[in-house]
Amino acid sequence: MKEECKKAVQAGIECIGFGDLFLTDIRAYREKQLKNSGLVPIFPVWGIPTRELARSMIESGVRAKLTSVDPKLLAPEFVGREFDEQLLSELPPDIDPCGENGEFHTCVYAGPMFHHDLSVEVGEIVARDGFVFADLSLKSEPK
Repeated sequence: MKEECKKAVQAGIECIGFGDLFLTDIRAYREKQLKNSGLVPIFPVWGIPTRELARSMIESGVRAKLTSVDPKLLAPEFVGREFDEQLLSELPPDIDPCGENGEFHTCVYAGPMFHHDLSVEVGEIVARDGFVFADLSLKSEPK
């Protein structure tokens, strides 16, 4: 990681943004890793309530699919689903709407920050290493 940080600084990069919301141990780890690297860690969404943030992302046009689920925390049937209002309404009350406790991970494929949206489809769903994963692949464009 030190080598990559050095390359980033040489390329003129000054900061690295992280999407952490409230896990202080993860934030402290990231800050420790970047200490004396020449890079400043920034946490632009730190402290935003996760239900508010999830809805804000959806309303802004961010599109994502759940690509992994920890079946000890969330039913495996959620993997591969669209991250949308319906999903938020169906999450059990003890599940963080942004998956901040490791309940799920997503892949963002469209949104206002992209030059072009990606057209993705859910492929094989597999269980391994205690998690359930959904493969995503790019849809072939018609010729």
